[in-house]
Amino acid sequence: MEYRITVMPGDGIGKEITEGAVEVIKKIGEKYNHKFNINYADIGGIAIDNQGTPLPQKTIEMCKNSDGIILGAVGGPTWDHLKGEDRPERGLLNIRKELGLYTNLRPAIVYEPLKDASPLKTEIIGKGLDICIVRELTGGIYFGEKGIREDGSAYDILSYSEEEVKRIAIKGFEIAMKRNKKLTSVDKSNVLESSRLWRRVVIEISKNYPEVELNHMYVDNAAMQLLINPTQFDVILTMNMFGDILSDEASMITGSIGMLPSASIGEKYGLYEPIHGSAPDIAGQDIANPIATILSVAMMFKHSMGLLEEGIAIEKAVEKVLNDGMRTRDIYTDSTKLVGTEEMASFIVKKI
Repeated sequence: MEYRITVMPGDGIGKEITEGAVEVIKKIGEKYNHKFNINYADIGGIAIDNQGTPLPQKTIEMCKNSDGIILGAVGGPTWDHLKGEDRPERGLLNIRKELGLYTNLRPAIVYEPLKDASPLKTEIIGKGLDICIVRELTGGIYFGEKGIREDGSAYDILSYSEEEVKRIAIKGFEIAMKRNKKLTSVDKSNVLESSRLWRRVVIEISKNYPEVELNHMYVDNAAMQLLINPTQFDVILTMNMFGDILSDEASMITGSIGMLPSASIGEKYGLYEPIHGSAPDIAGQDIANPIATILSVAMMFKHSMGLLEEGIAIEKAVEKVLNDGMRTRDIYTDSTKLVGTEEMASFIVKKI
């Protein structure tokens, strides 16, 4: 089979971590007899420097003509002086909007070899942790009306339509059906009207999925429960801002933000990226963890291309390398072997 893939390295460590991902893609192509046509596009700060905008029209067109999209990371202090609409992060928000990527999937998995890296006690984690956070991605406060008044005060409006909640709820229940049929919907309906709408629509959609156990939780309690009893969760469904915060919290429970991939998907397109940032302070030092980006490739194969076996092969290769004791600096312990970004990617490629 032949597929078109757009790679957007972005800023900071983006170039390093996507290089490893591309090597993994090439290896999968060789092993499974696929042809991957890989093209590169600018986004974020590098796009501002090269083309004067965080999201060039050419990048949008390339993404829309792709079977899968891989993103590194965007942002950095170089562009901190720019106004909101001109900042690198706006490129990421806008590509999500342009492609209709309203669903963000963020798995939080504690791998057996990395249980000791988690800040939580072993008795809290139990036999392991495997949570999938389903986050609404193109609505809510990040995309609502915002501005600064004449008196200097600022505002950001949190707004959701019934249709926006309905479509993400359907995605959440569909994912729950493929897992352990348990879904926790997180909101703040004791305070926010938008959350009352959220809860009402989620309850209505749940009637179509009677096999799924539905629970509701306020976001502040959910943040606490992730620390004291994370194994109670399977699928967490929540709105944009809450999902942004909770998924980062869940990622640190696993031991390192450098381990976790994400998928941003809509009806037609899919964009895959590590959940960590551009980490400009370590860029170019060959110490960044490429695993989250490589696992994002696995998600791309499974969700956008239907290449389930190929995606699983990547995930198993990562596990084998971790079992062999290979570690980048963020997950290194005295009993393991310290390797760099390029070397870690190379070991994973060899295990496929």
